[in-house]
Amino acid sequence: MERQGVDMPHAECKDQEPLPLGESTEQQQGEESHEKEAGWEPASANRQLMMLEGKSGPYFSSLDSSIEILKKRAQELIENINESRQKDHALMTNFRDSLKIKVSDLTEKLEERMYQLYNHHNKIIQEKLQEFTQKMAKISHLETELKQVCHTVETVYKDFQDLCVQPEATTLEEEQTHKDGEC
Repeated sequence: MERQGVDMPHAECKDQEPLPLGESTEQQQGEESHEKEAGWEPASANRQLMMLEGKSGPYFSSLDSSIEILKKRAQELIENINESRQKDHALMTNFRDSLKIKVSDLTEKLEERMYQLYNHHNKIIQEKLQEFTQKMAKISHLETELKQVCHTVETVYKDFQDLCVQPEATTLEEEQTHKDGEC
């Protein structure tokens, strides 16, 4: 955006004050003649500026008041922005603190629930381990009984073999004797 109007840096406009209303050009001319008598004559641009200020003083004063109004409005806007940012910061801080509290509470509840589940599963595991131990003991007992039965069957089988072998041996002897006696 281009600036229109007087092409003067803002700092220079700020330092210059418009002539108070009611000051005449005669006073300006008197000051110029006083400056001429002192041996110092202002540059023609300065003289024209002073004449311009004298002639259009109300324009510059209204311009200065407009600038002051704009400065005040800009300052108010900056203050409003800063207040809004402070409110946003406070809101975010409160939100963060509230969120921390809620997360902490939720974490505690989750931890309690985990421990409850652990206890429940521990009971189930403990019951299963007891059943397993009992079944393993029963298997061990049955294994011992099975070994005894096998040993008993083995003993019976040997005894039965001994019984079966002896009659054959006696029958062979008898046959032998019987054959010998016949002969």
